[in-house]
Amino acid sequence: MSHTAILMAAPNGARKTHDDHPNLPVNIDETVAEAERCHAAGATVLHAHVRGDSAEHVLDPERYRELFQAMAVRVPGMLLQMTTEAVGRYTPRQQAECVYALKPQMISLAVREMAAVDSDLDLAATFYRWTAENGVHVQHIVYDAGDLQRLFALQDLGIIPQGRLCTLFVLGRYLENRESEPLDIEPFLKIKADRTMDWFVCAFGSREQDCVLSALRQGGHGRIGFENNLLRPDGSVADNSAEQIATLRSTAEAEGITIADSGQTISILGLSS
Repeated sequence: MSHTAILMAAPNGARKTHDDHPNLPVNIDETVAEAERCHAAGATVLHAHVRGDSAEHVLDPERYRELFQAMAVRVPGMLLQMTTEAVGRYTPRQQAECVYALKPQMISLAVREMAAVDSDLDLAATFYRWTAENGVHVQHIVYDAGDLQRLFALQDLGIIPQGRLCTLFVLGRYLENRESEPLDIEPFLKIKADRTMDWFVCAFGSREQDCVLSALRQGGHGRIGFENNLLRPDGSVADNSAEQIATLRSTAEAEGITIADSGQTISILGLSS
């Protein structure tokens, strides 16, 4: 099957620091420099996190603005996806307020954080409606098949507006050893069935490349980088996220999978250019 696949770079995340790897970007200068390398390696989207003064995860509009401005100068061809990850520190209202303040082009948002069963669904509905009205592309993060079922139910109920969904299937988050494998995709695809959507995969452990490549073969897209995994397929420690992206791109292209450029990414995801 002919397929044009998007590669998204996730070079830091919310929790790891230089103690985990000296090349893991923490401050904005480091993040932009790694984004440049990842873009050159084939990633067209940066999954963006910012940190506070002590390298802690923050949802800080001013720090995000600083990152966005630096990226616009140094890596203008790379799209930016802002994380709204709570990390146990932020409420759904605080997550929403950060997005309202920035009005970014793209965000990632966990279904179980914004629209948990016992959460304020009026708040969620207002937020999801606002993103649709303001052209903010939402990638819905799902950690298991139950989350994906919840996502579909929320759209069927009108909490999430109708339209093409974009999801991230997180493989192996709750495995004891955090070692994902390609078969972990199957429960998500069984629930997805013939529902048309854009879907990405990220994975933990030394089989990250195998997992993401399996997604690309099946019509999905990939998120890869140090946020989820520091290892090469042989178990040795990678130099940086850009190396991981370059390896995946090379393997995918050798199989005849086309890796999307920025223009193709905009078209596939239906973004306003």
